[in-house]
Amino acid sequence: MKKILHSIYTHQSTIYKVFLFAISVIFIVYLFPKGGSFKYDFDKGSVWLYNNYYAPFDFAIQKTEDQLISEKKQLKEILPLYFTLDAEIKKEATIDVARKFEESFPDSIPLKSIITVQIKEVTNAIYSNGLLAEDLHFDNDKEVILKEKTSGKATKTIFSKLMKTEKIGELVQNHFQDSIYHPYRSDIISILYNNIKPNIQFDKQFTNENYKQEIAKILPTVGLVHKDAIIISKGEVVEGEKLQKLHSLKAIFTSQVWSESNYNWIVFGYTILVVLALLMLILFLKKYRLSIYENNTKLTFIFFNIVFMIFITTLLIQYQVSYLYVIPICILPLVLKAFFDARLGLFAHVITVLLLGFVVPNSFEYMFLQIIAGIITVLTISELYKRANLFISVAQITAVYIVAYFSFYVIQEGTIVDLNWEIFGIFILGGLATLFAQPLIYIYEKLFGLVSDVSLLELSDTNSKLLKQLADEAPGTFHHSLSVANLAEAAANEIGANAMLVRVGGLYHDIGKMSNPTYFIENQSNNLNPHNELDPKESAQIIIDHVLNGIEIAKKHNLPDRIIDFIRTHHGESLVYYFYKMAKEKDDTIDMKKFQYPGPKPFSKETAILMMCDSVEAASKSIKNPDYTKISTFVEQIIEKQKNDRQFLNANITFKEIETIKKVLKRKLLNIYHVRIEYPD
Repeated sequence: MKKILHSIYTHQSTIYKVFLFAISVIFIVYLFPKGGSFKYDFDKGSVWLYNNYYAPFDFAIQKTEDQLISEKKQLKEILPLYFTLDAEIKKEATIDVARKFEESFPDSIPLKSIITVQIKEVTNAIYSNGLLAEDLHFDNDKEVILKEKTSGKATKTIFSKLMKTEKIGELVQNHFQDSIYHPYRSDIISILYNNIKPNIQFDKQFTNENYKQEIAKILPTVGLVHKDAIIISKGEVVEGEKLQKLHSLKAIFTSQVWSESNYNWIVFGYTILVVLALLMLILFLKKYRLSIYENNTKLTFIFFNIVFMIFITTLLIQYQVSYLYVIPICILPLVLKAFFDARLGLFAHVITVLLLGFVVPNSFEYMFLQIIAGIITVLTISELYKRANLFISVAQITAVYIVAYFSFYVIQEGTIVDLNWEIFGIFILGGLATLFAQPLIYIYEKLFGLVSDVSLLELSDTNSKLLKQLADEAPGTFHHSLSVANLAEAAANEIGANAMLVRVGGLYHDIGKMSNPTYFIENQSNNLNPHNELDPKESAQIIIDHVLNGIEIAKKHNLPDRIIDFIRTHHGESLVYYFYKMAKEKDDTIDMKKFQYPGPKPFSKETAILMMCDSVEAASKSIKNPDYTKISTFVEQIIEKQKNDRQFLNANITFKEIETIKKVLKRKLLNIYHVRIEYPD
């Protein structure tokens, strides 16, 4: 049992990787649709490149979406509208109008009997087909069915014959247009408006229910294809009825109910494909990005982003597939490039898009668009900390989406007449959603402890609290750190390393000297050196401790691990040679290890660059009467000694890159000391 526990402990990193891989595979396969799939890939307007295809069984030809929409539209146009007619309201209104007229007009009016007849005619005219209770807008010739509320009797008419409230005034004007009625016209209109009540209500619920019932009667099929009948021949264009038959057959394959055995085989097939895809990513990391592969936090971060993108895409497909391109898949390479590098970002993006090809409709079109957009993302977005760069890149990505989709549509349709312009709006929304990368990067930094160029830019501000403290308490060290940062940045730019990262590392690498600033020569403002009072071993320990003190200060101020790495490694496992030599003069048997920095050695290009620049900048102060020869020899000696001491053994830096860094340091030091090259006579 003890051996098993010990084995688990020693292999815990590998066990975690296997667990992470397995969980990712299971979750992705779970998200995939479990139906069958059609073994042929085709698009409208493409050429059928396979052999002649015959119907494997009898099947019905499914109507296209456009056909169903057209039939529903035609049905809606011919189906009648249903209204409820209340005959009692007409009776009550007729009585109320007559009574009000009797009350308002005395018997002495000579035209009263004539007006009474006219009012009765107007009332009958208003209620001849019914008075609408609301302002509705339908075609005038739209068929209408009036159902009496009490008897249930139905009457057919057309919508234009129904009386609207605003037409009552016009009707009155026509009946009472003679001049003899002028003195009474306004009173008559007032009586009618105040006592006439609508007696027709639009029965929206019954109309809609009737529409749904009729819609349900529409057949989803348009014909039948018998077994062994030819569907399409090799070389024919996929269009028209052939396209409709292929779509029908594909729908049958993907929607058929599978037995438990078939279902298990489908899951098994998906599992193998997902394992292969993710295994390619693992192999890529192990071969080309070993430091990331060995870091479980970074590995988890990469897998989390891939699975998350697949999750939100499949979720959207289930609810609203038409908004598929709103999902900003290009955030994935953008984020991975911000934290790692462009090649890893693009590789992970391609793997993700390939996996989504199992889920999305028109998979070839989708994969083509997304891979092209991912390449544009990687190529165009640089220096993410510059806000304008992200906006420019998003505009380019959106433009690529639009142009590529337009090209696909033209190929498939052969025209732009029926082009759906709304899809371009969806591409723009997807582009705008990509801008969410900035806050997402900030969230990831906090969750996973990673560092992006945006954070590095903030840390490089010399007005930050920690660097101001360094400038106040150890001004000489601060000036040295600035010089080292400038040298390291120039060297990193020359060999293609992360210049922003190495600059920030240079600014913070010596913050540990704040604990005992006067014990470091650059901070001694007078000729008093406190080391004169100490044993060489004690002096060496104070010098060595500035690394450990720096790590403590960095952690206290929440500096990222990538910056702390520079503090740990900027002296590697080198010797505090000055005090070691002094101690050796007193005692030959002195232990060298007590005068060595604890390490580790630099393990990246950036940390190796900083070690070289730190040593060269610090030692350059001791050069008397500097000239080209002295500086060149001096740089060669220091870096060659570091090479001979195997300080760069763990760093992925080449001899050629080290030679390039030497040239940069020589050039920079010559500029600092204003030395001119001595030309031969």
